[in-house]
Amino acid sequence: MAGSIRAIVTTVRRGQRYTEVNRALAAHTAKALGIPNVPRGNDSLEELRAAYNADAVLVARRGLLTLVTAEGELFFHPGMAHLRIKNLLLGHGDHLVTALGLTAGMHVLDCTLGTGADAIVESFAVGEAGTVTALESNPLIAAVIADGLAHATGDNYEMHAAMRRVIVHNTDALAFLQAAADDSYDVVYFDPMFRRPLHESAGMNALRSIADMRALTEETIVEARRVARRRVVMKERRESAEFERLGFTRFMGGKYSRIAYAVMDC
Repeated sequence: MAGSIRAIVTTVRRGQRYTEVNRALAAHTAKALGIPNVPRGNDSLEELRAAYNADAVLVARRGLLTLVTAEGELFFHPGMAHLRIKNLLLGHGDHLVTALGLTAGMHVLDCTLGTGADAIVESFAVGEAGTVTALESNPLIAAVIADGLAHATGDNYEMHAAMRRVIVHNTDALAFLQAAADDSYDVVYFDPMFRRPLHESAGMNALRSIADMRALTEETIVEARRVARRRVVMKERRESAEFERLGFTRFMGGKYSRIAYAVMDC
């Protein structure tokens, strides 16, 4: 099973145009994650979840993966990344890019892939000469977002190319950091799940229901500072006590934004 979450993979009931693609994607995903590949038939997803005692169902739909839980559906969507990239192209800047200090050719370790929007913007900012390595501890979320980054169509060429360059690893951030060499990335970024979400949506509810909700540890920040050549950045609610607990004292971001980027130089 995928981690401690009981999951299966199936396809949509219909969709002749994508039938073979969906079947191949379902088979590949089942093998990669070690979960059952269940023929859809006429059963509803709720019926399949009950029959297989599954917490989540990965559905191959139109050649891409969707994660369905009792709380909602998570599928790849670049979110605001397309608008943020357009703003960067117009020279308007981006708070995350500024906080990370990104320029062409830099190497970024994004320890919290989530929906992938930040990783896309980071990838655009560092360009073809740079790299963005993104970590996601939950194998189901990693499968959906990595598949979307690799196969979904971008809003424009710049975003499309940035999506394809993101390298996704399904792994625990601390374990990855502990195995990484000193100064092996320019910046290390954390965007942990907020204890109180800023907004609700079916996609975010599905993500939150299976995401790693553990708080960052001091050990993780120590390892991040060892691995980062320039800085470690953490995104959180502006009033969060996490910043002080982990030793962040310098902040960046929009003056009226509910979130802030805390910066720790290395």
